[in-house]
Amino acid sequence: MSIHGYHHPVHHSHSHRHPAQSANLTEGSIVKGLIGFAVPLFLGQLLQQLYNMADAWVVGNFAENDAFAAVSSGGSLTFLIIGFFNGIAIGGGVIISRYFGADDKENVQKAIHSNFLFGILASILSTAVGLLLVPHLLVWMKTPDSVLPHSLTYFQIYFAGVSTVILYNICMAIMRALGDSLHPLYYLIFSSIVNVALDLLFVAVFHWGVGGAAIATVIAQGLSALLCIIRMCRIPDYTRLDFRRLKLEKDIMGQVLRQGLPTGIQNSVISIGNIVIQSNINAFGSYAMSGHGSYAKVEGFVFLPIMCMSMALPTFISQNLGAKEYGRAKKGALFGILFGMVLAELIGVVLYVGAPYALRFFVDSSEAVVYGTIHSRVVAPFFFLLAFSHCAAGVMRGCGKAFVPMLTMLLFWCGVRILYVTLAVRAYPVFQSISWAYPLTWSLSSLVFLLFLLKADWTHAFEKN
Repeated sequence: MSIHGYHHPVHHSHSHRHPAQSANLTEGSIVKGLIGFAVPLFLGQLLQQLYNMADAWVVGNFAENDAFAAVSSGGSLTFLIIGFFNGIAIGGGVIISRYFGADDKENVQKAIHSNFLFGILASILSTAVGLLLVPHLLVWMKTPDSVLPHSLTYFQIYFAGVSTVILYNICMAIMRALGDSLHPLYYLIFSSIVNVALDLLFVAVFHWGVGGAAIATVIAQGLSALLCIIRMCRIPDYTRLDFRRLKLEKDIMGQVLRQGLPTGIQNSVISIGNIVIQSNINAFGSYAMSGHGSYAKVEGFVFLPIMCMSMALPTFISQNLGAKEYGRAKKGALFGILFGMVLAELIGVVLYVGAPYALRFFVDSSEAVVYGTIHSRVVAPFFFLLAFSHCAAGVMRGCGKAFVPMLTMLLFWCGVRILYVTLAVRAYPVFQSISWAYPLTWSLSSLVFLLFLLKADWTHAFEKN
């Protein structure tokens, strides 16, 4: 795949003096830079998954099937709200990266403080919205009567403490934009160990069930957020967080929202699509819920290396475009996308073969494993398309074109997916009908992204904006 080349000006060597704790991705080997930046992201995301896995594993092994169904089937519900603010955090990261790449110290400071204050306000709003909406959403999702009390308990505790998750994600986005993907990783390692220990204590020893799992998650996430904030307040240069300087700068927040809102809206609307699909899965009963829920845990785990490349690309692209390194941005985009696709297909082959064994780790029921295996074998061969869509979307966010992935994913990953599942389940009322929604919509989004990358002069998007 050749991303059409344009004539670029001659590049002069940089004399940017970036803070010691930050990584300048505008110089040196592209492959080393991207992979070196993506590896801590991978390890951090791996630990985030271990968080969720610890909850699911402890509840799956020390509580009944209904409790496991409650914990394992709620990902789309939490992501509905958290995904929205994560999207805006990503937008904030793109803006900080761009000013950082251009060595614009004053705007880097303004962007850091605006983003952090926004995170505080977002936390308050999310708690209120989550606590108000969750009971209605669970009923709307056709959650079985036996599962509903467990789900209510879990999500009410989770959303009461959701500020810990949002503040951690905002801090992580700021640190990552400055090229520091290591410190958030260290804090996650610590809080993951705390989470597993508390899960075992609250669920296995105290028998608090799903409530114990939710309390453990909130406490552990709170610790990682606190450690990030302490670190940001101690950085000895212009990137330091100073609470006296917290202010929503109008021009900066305008840019952040232009970059971040499309991703946030996309995350939330795709979650709504997933909630509709989850309600179709729920109609097949609690074993289908557990089977699909355990597949989601396995996929979240095995797909991490690809997700991390798609998360590293926006910082790499925006830093290089900020420094006017257009050719380097293109080469990085091409490497990142190809790396993601090849890796994804290798993982897909392994999952296709090993699905029954992988699912057993999370769920002990043979009936649930059958459902999970059916789903795995439909979607795993098409992982390369999912990787292409995510990495291409990462490139577009990095160059400030966040509306393209938003519109593409809303149209296909939400609109077409809901329409297809609604019609397919009526025409062919078998579980596979739901599974085929994914390869179909990944193919359509990949086609649009490919056309955009080949046709558009995305490297000069910031100047045009």
